[in-house]
Amino acid sequence: IISSWLPTTDQHQRQISFTMVNATQVYADCVQANPNSAEGLLTCLIASAMQHSDQQKAINMNKRVIYNVTLLFCASLAFFMQAGFAMLCAGAVRRKNLQNTMLKNLLDACGASLAFYAVGYAFAYGDGSHPNGFIGTTNFFLVDVDDMAMFFFQYAFSAAAATIVAGTLAERCRMSAYFYYSILLSGFVYPVIVHT
Repeated sequence: IISSWLPTTDQHQRQISFTMVNATQVYADCVQANPNSAEGLLTCLIASAMQHSDQQKAINMNKRVIYNVTLLFCASLAFFMQAGFAMLCAGAVRRKNLQNTMLKNLLDACGASLAFYAVGYAFAYGDGSHPNGFIGTTNFFLVDVDDMAMFFFQYAFSAAAATIVAGTLAERCRMSAYFYYSILLSGFVYPVIVHT
């Protein structure tokens, strides 16, 4: 009866078989420990089930921690692309414009963070009750977003995408225009492409 609604892949079959063998072994151990006591048998089975539940919670917590640490590490590597682009820009400009270029790269990261926090993440990953293929409609200002590691990971790539043009625009545009460009790219252009 149970197998009629369960998936029939090999992995699921092995998992079901392992669970059945494990449950059978737990029951046999409890019966052996409490041969004449129904109350003792029930207590043993409940304690075994709770122990199994605690083990599953610990395993799930460990998986979540590994996921978050890996994601944050990868996000920090992507964010360090900002430093690489800053060095590239520093090598492409005259000495008198070096501070201007470094400030543009800093503004790029700041503008991208504000835009991606406010609307970019929502446009890229918000679904809403009426999802569409063009743009997300929920999660503005990260409302109802639980996975902050994923937000930082996506922000790092959004900022990196916005700063690619920094070397091209070095010594060629005003600071305010570059800041608005960074906000537009991180808050609208990049998220729309990611959403589709």
